[in-house]
Amino acid sequence: MSHAEGLKYNDFAKKETIKNIPRLKFLPQTRVDWDEGLQLKSEDGNFKLKLDGRIMRKRCWFDEYNDIFRSIEGQSGKTEFNRASLNLSSEIYKNTEFTAQYNFNLGGRQSFNDVYIELKKIPFLGNFRVGHLKEPFSLEYQTSSKHVTFLEKNLNNVFTQSRNIGFVLYNHILEKRVTWTADVFRITDDSGDSKSDRTSEDGYSFSGRITGLPMYKDHGKKLVHTGFSYSYKNAFENKFSFGSSQEFHPADDYGDRGEFAAESAHLLNPELTVIYGPFSLQSEYTFANINFDRDTPGHDLNFTGFNISGSYFLTGAHNKYDRETGKLVHVMPNKNFYWGENIGAIELTARYSELDLPYKSPGCEKLSDTTLGINWYLNQNTKIVFNYVYADGRRLKDGDGELAAMHFNINF
Repeated sequence: MSHAEGLKYNDFAKKETIKNIPRLKFLPQTRVDWDEGLQLKSEDGNFKLKLDGRIMRKRCWFDEYNDIFRSIEGQSGKTEFNRASLNLSSEIYKNTEFTAQYNFNLGGRQSFNDVYIELKKIPFLGNFRVGHLKEPFSLEYQTSSKHVTFLEKNLNNVFTQSRNIGFVLYNHILEKRVTWTADVFRITDDSGDSKSDRTSEDGYSFSGRITGLPMYKDHGKKLVHTGFSYSYKNAFENKFSFGSSQEFHPADDYGDRGEFAAESAHLLNPELTVIYGPFSLQSEYTFANINFDRDTPGHDLNFTGFNISGSYFLTGAHNKYDRETGKLVHVMPNKNFYWGENIGAIELTARYSELDLPYKSPGCEKLSDTTLGINWYLNQNTKIVFNYVYADGRRLKDGDGELAAMHFNINF
């Protein structure tokens, strides 16, 4: 065989080899995109894969006064990574999703956050999620920590029971003017395991939330949101516990109720949000009726929480709202920050919140916080937050404290 004939034979063999390689149909052609995270999307739209996460670094200063705060071991300051997590999510054939989020550092603990499977667009029902996820209660609790206006969520958040194992149905109707959510949950630990081997003493909850948009204009620049949440909770091993710090994660739980015996609880939470261009107003009230003994009618105790907050963008941006879920989402500056050219978005914030927990414990029966702050959004993924909080605790003696913190937040 000549050299020329050898080249022709090798070229033919190479073509045949390439031709005979089986096509991997489960790996369709994809494109790379960025939307609050790295996304891979197939050209036919049947597959989507997203990787995102958050890093939140906080520096806090504390100045506490009077006996009530000194008795709870006053603090002078702390630095921490209060949140650092990775999230992997995917949409498969446009009707199935999964999410797996792992929190690497929250007070030195590692835990699962959202880990669930979702069936989408079920006729007449909407969407169905099952796994380890949030209960649908309260506007601010439903809003991601990446998108809340302040460093921490308000004092009412003490009544939410974090994530548990369960299932959720949710949908939107009337051209996304109304959303509804219903769920059943079983109380578990951070790994999604049941807390008790005795099923009869496990805690369960049944919750629901409905929202409405009586006004929605200019693609969400002007809107009025109303909502109402209800939750029934069967106490785990006949015990409840409520506790809340001054809207700062590293602060002591000044309103800690400790653990007390009870049978069940009914929680109600009306909510209101107004967005009018750069101005926004948000308020919630939580009422918790605790039943200590089902065999003794009238032996109940009522806990309450209230908050109202407002913000104003000096640079003309506005808070954004998701009509499909009835919650707030990321803020997008009109122009991203760039040295010497654009400043990004600057937001002034203020909040008052109050908590009333009339039950014997080492903590305060009543606690109120007044918060002032400023947020600097460099872009929709990066912001720097400063909050000052004046906390006023009341029990047998008065006690107050001042807290300040700066927060660096990157979402990717």
